[in-house]
Amino acid sequence: MAPAVTMSSGRVFVVLLILLFSFCQSFVEGTKDYKRKLNVTVNPNSTTPPPGGDLLHVQAVGDNDTLHFLFCSQGAPTLLIVHTNSSTSSVQVNWPQFLSRNVSGGLRVEPRSSIQYSMAVVFSRLLEYDDVNDTAKPDSGFFPPYELQNFNWTRFQLFGAVALVCGKTPEFGNGSLCLKLSVFDSDGRAESWPRLLHSPNSSQLEIWLDGITPRAPNSRFLLELQAVGGDFPLSRVDVRQFIDDEFTPSIFKVSEWVSPAAGGSDVLGYVQWKPVAYRQSSPALEDATPCRYSDPQSQDGNATAASSALIRAFFSTHNVTGLNVSFGLAGEPFYNSTKFLSWTMLVGVGAPPVDTFSPVVLTIMAVGLGTPVILLLLGGVFVCLHKMRKSATAAYQPIN
Repeated sequence: MAPAVTMSSGRVFVVLLILLFSFCQSFVEGTKDYKRKLNVTVNPNSTTPPPGGDLLHVQAVGDNDTLHFLFCSQGAPTLLIVHTNSSTSSVQVNWPQFLSRNVSGGLRVEPRSSIQYSMAVVFSRLLEYDDVNDTAKPDSGFFPPYELQNFNWTRFQLFGAVALVCGKTPEFGNGSLCLKLSVFDSDGRAESWPRLLHSPNSSQLEIWLDGITPRAPNSRFLLELQAVGGDFPLSRVDVRQFIDDEFTPSIFKVSEWVSPAAGGSDVLGYVQWKPVAYRQSSPALEDATPCRYSDPQSQDGNATAASSALIRAFFSTHNVTGLNVSFGLAGEPFYNSTKFLSWTMLVGVGAPPVDTFSPVVLTIMAVGLGTPVILLLLGGVFVCLHKMRKSATAAYQPIN
């Protein structure tokens, strides 16, 4: 009976260990209850839609600070994030000056003394090449680039704190390039792949190419991004490895284009993404395609300001770095196979969100690692008790 008792005790210990892991996980998740109050405005300080595109302002108010998310389709699509240490800071737009794009100051965050950090991401160009040899390299060069500042952009479609805008150019045929911005009031995770983990200090941008006419049968695409900041621009890309791919199957890393603070390891702002894109509007594992990035390089700040009304209006002096994200590797299907390609990234201030082990993985670890240890300990206890009983029995001699 002793071995059965041992196995039963082992199962009890495993169950208790699993409950302990689940409790710890619930406790950690339960502490993430910080929320911001979101106020959404389109074209603030304007009574009529301005010509040439919209300006979205999402004011995310915290207990003692505010994040201002400004998304603009005047010129190249641009997302600007301004972090202030005041819960009453506001955005002021001088529309004649904003639309003229001659000098900075068309958009201000007041009071200026409350600004702690600001950064912007500009979606500047879409590049295309004919991958004749299926090497995922532009061996024969690029086609003339699509300058996104020259696209015709739709008015913003709003769904709460979510904004959708699509752009067209005659070369696209009936297709379009779309961007969807989501701003969050609390911690969470997106419902669709790659299911990036977000915080109330971040926003998510989904970019997709839908139904555009490629200029070659074997076309592949690259997206050019430019990061604009003051003294601390996004300057390096870190890659974080992890072992849990429950939320993004087959992907075990995340890339982070970060703005490090001077003389320290703290991160002021970031762009985060997983190295995967999808060839269908409803992502599935078989439709995933890898993506790569180039090393960040310094860019011409004047050219960037000229391409984006938001950059010209807010920044008086700025530094610009840029990189390209390319979609597809050698052997992967070309764009023409589905005529759809989507990619998702996170943009925020402070340290990027870090994935932790999910309850499923914690349970597997508890069972896989805890069971042998518990059985070994219980087996040792059983052996010791058996020896003690045997020794006690041998200490008494029978009386004839």
